[in-house]
Amino acid sequence: MVYKVYSGRVGGVFGDLITVEVDSSTGLPTFDMIGLLGSEVKEAKERVRVALKNNGINLPAMRITVNLSPADEHKSGAAFDLPIAVAILGVFNYIPEFEQRKTLVIGELALDGQIKSVKGIIPIVRMAKERGFERVMLPLDNAREGSVINGIDIVAVSTLAEAFAALSGNCFEVYKPPMVTEDASLSEEVSDFDDIVGQEGAKRAAALAAAGFHHLLMTGPPGSGKSLIAKSLPSIMPELSYEESLEISSIYSVMGLLNEKMPFITRRPFYSPHHSATLQSLAGGGPNASPGLVSLSHRGILFLDEMPEFKRETIDMLRQPLEDGKIMVSRARNTYTYPAKFMLVGAMNPCPCGYFPDRNRCTCTQSQISKYLSKISGPVADRIDICVEVLRMDLKDMVRAPIGTGDDNIRHKSANELKERIADAIERQKIRYKDENFKFNSHIPSSKTDKYVGLGESEREYAFSLYEKLKLSTRSFYKILRVARTIADFEGEENVLAQHLMEASCYRFPEYTTGGGGNV
Repeated sequence: MVYKVYSGRVGGVFGDLITVEVDSSTGLPTFDMIGLLGSEVKEAKERVRVALKNNGINLPAMRITVNLSPADEHKSGAAFDLPIAVAILGVFNYIPEFEQRKTLVIGELALDGQIKSVKGIIPIVRMAKERGFERVMLPLDNAREGSVINGIDIVAVSTLAEAFAALSGNCFEVYKPPMVTEDASLSEEVSDFDDIVGQEGAKRAAALAAAGFHHLLMTGPPGSGKSLIAKSLPSIMPELSYEESLEISSIYSVMGLLNEKMPFITRRPFYSPHHSATLQSLAGGGPNASPGLVSLSHRGILFLDEMPEFKRETIDMLRQPLEDGKIMVSRARNTYTYPAKFMLVGAMNPCPCGYFPDRNRCTCTQSQISKYLSKISGPVADRIDICVEVLRMDLKDMVRAPIGTGDDNIRHKSANELKERIADAIERQKIRYKDENFKFNSHIPSSKTDKYVGLGESEREYAFSLYEKLKLSTRSFYKILRVARTIADFEGEENVLAQHLMEASCYRFPEYTTGGGGNV
């Protein structure tokens, strides 16, 4: 007799359906498990056998064979313990038929029968819904996490006895999650845009980057406010949609970063790794392949402070995700594709000491400056949409009016108005791209720039003149068009005008920041 129970595993950030098949037959008593299993899955037979024994169920002396199908896909982790136990209970008639094809089961077993939480619940529940399952039985500790998927019932169990009772009575009590009130995010704490004094040019560039999800690089001397501007960006970025939150939460779920207190990510991620971060920590990978910071920053911000201090090969690794919005991690058994549509924000000094081209303060030689800037190669520089210089401020620009005065209130109102203008620009893009698979101006394919940028005859001639005079690469030219489209949306203009193209061209890299890499 063969008894089937359906479960799931995570491949990349997506769920895969796994069928647990158990057969019992007469012969030499054995407990065999097959199906290209990792060591954790092979150990499940001992966890299951002891957990059943400690709950009053002794397996008969028979030949038991457990197969996890499809057999050519590698399975790892302890999430198959509960479905294996349920299938064994079924094959020995401890439980009746319970509409297996409508119920997906997942969970890890402790030796006393407690059901422990597992990683990757969100993508597995999402897969179950897409495959037509009506319910998912999972650990109580994962219940709030699984309940963020609408349209499928969650059955939460904390012990093997609870699972046995639910299956025996064919009575599945649907989990009702409590209200989630916290604004959940595991990323770093961010500042408020109201905290920035002066630096109007840099603030405008940052606002444009937020409005079109453009990559941003700020250059300037130490202490000029680059890091503060970067850390304040999330406070003016648009709110996440449900689908965006689901994308991000799926990545966090695979990493095991969600819990009962934070089952769903509702704020845009912000990560600022130290310059000693390795290539693998950013790209992802490892023995079992897991997402890196470029994926954890999906739909949010990856801030590289002191960007030239990172290893050149680490920065060059960003070429593919910056261009494609995804990253592929290959291992011996599989190749995984992780989403990586993050907004890169970089900050850098113009030289090792930070004060070039002020020769009254800068003591760096030309070779030192070239070596420092060459860490950012031409291909990476060419993929950054907006570059802005953050200059040292005069003392008079730094003096604020006393808190509570009219000027201070205007300052706060101005920041709110800035966020509203960004929201309006985002809404224009949402309407414009409602039938497309991209959402922001920065993601417009080159083949569709004519359709969505829509230059008039004089603007087209001006754009072509910029291409020739600035000796732009094709990529840089299209980036100027995309930034100009964002400027027009930010200003409430339907068409891209010459003034928008002019401003967009000013955000290209100044000559000294390319480090001799040039454009490609």
